[in-house]
Amino acid sequence: MPSSPIRKLSPLANEAKKQGVKVYHLNIGQPDLPTPQQALDALGRIDRKTLEYSPSEGYPFLRDKLVKYYAKFGIDITPAEIIVTTGGSEALLFSFMACMDPGDEMIMVEPGYANYISFARTAGIKVKTVTSRIEDGFALPSMEAFEKAITPRTKAILLCNPNNPTGYVYSPAELQTLKELVIKYNLFLIADEVYREFVYSGQPYQSAMTLGIPDNVILVDSVSKRYSECGIRIGMLVTHNKLVHDTVMKYCQARLSPPLLGQIVAEASIEGTEAYAKECFDEYKARRDFFIKGLNEIPGVYSPKPEGAFYTVVELPVADAEDFCRWCLTDFRLNGETVMMAPAAGFYSNPELGKNQVRMAYVLKIEDLAKALEVLKAALIKYQELH
Repeated sequence: MPSSPIRKLSPLANEAKKQGVKVYHLNIGQPDLPTPQQALDALGRIDRKTLEYSPSEGYPFLRDKLVKYYAKFGIDITPAEIIVTTGGSEALLFSFMACMDPGDEMIMVEPGYANYISFARTAGIKVKTVTSRIEDGFALPSMEAFEKAITPRTKAILLCNPNNPTGYVYSPAELQTLKELVIKYNLFLIADEVYREFVYSGQPYQSAMTLGIPDNVILVDSVSKRYSECGIRIGMLVTHNKLVHDTVMKYCQARLSPPLLGQIVAEASIEGTEAYAKECFDEYKARRDFFIKGLNEIPGVYSPKPEGAFYTVVELPVADAEDFCRWCLTDFRLNGETVMMAPAAGFYSNPELGKNQVRMAYVLKIEDLAKALEVLKAALIKYQELH
């Protein structure tokens, strides 16, 4: 089981904080924007005398609301086709275990969300990767690259759209390429669409659920990012495929139920938060514009402009980005401050890739991003002097 590149340096950050150092966390996608007030109010109004098990598939009151939410994105679904999970993480794990046997293979684009590999290893699944390149803005690799990775044991393609860690948004043409592969090789398409609310290009977002291959697509979702509710651990697994649904339900029954309090909070967040969503979108877009411009003004630093989510993979003028990230936490201070980043090598399966890259999350207010950029620039100058 690999260590998380997002969290494995946390002990170093915690030690720095104990010493009174201000650490700017660019390593983790923890939104700093407030949770919708109506969601917090719903939590405060709970009048249950017993905090009971919920149904294994989640409460109907939440699944009914989700049907209306998905309809806004052209996704036609029924409550019976939605399973509420303990975060998007559980939806991913159950998807893997329902669709693949130990020893089967799944293809994903790298760099990719590091925990995909952890969940796959938990399920005994082999991950094969096709590599997207920073020089191409992390666009989808060619159909030929996917076909080279396909073997008789390949059962699924996993796609994160908008992408974590790169922020890339896959176009309708790229999704069509995936559709052709799925049909040609009879594969599942597991689509992690947690960041659909954050697409900055102005183009309409296309979900994998609208590709016209209903039995092949499994949608993984979560309320964590769009409502700043990471801690309530509410995700969703959505599919038209009844056999997949019924198989996933066996795992859901074995784990009993998703979080009761989280479902109450999530249900209260879905309707009447349009103004909240617009404010969040505008804030993240402004942060993106400010942060990416600032990064690319630092000598030797390069970041493509991400069109979605709130992450970017950044190339640094260092040979070993993980060593640099550690050094920032243990040795470097600028006026009592430093930065924490996620070494991007942990988002690749090939150990030779991403060595001079980091993933950064622009989830801090612009004033803090500005200070983080100052610290990063100064740290790079000092590190290069030492090396």
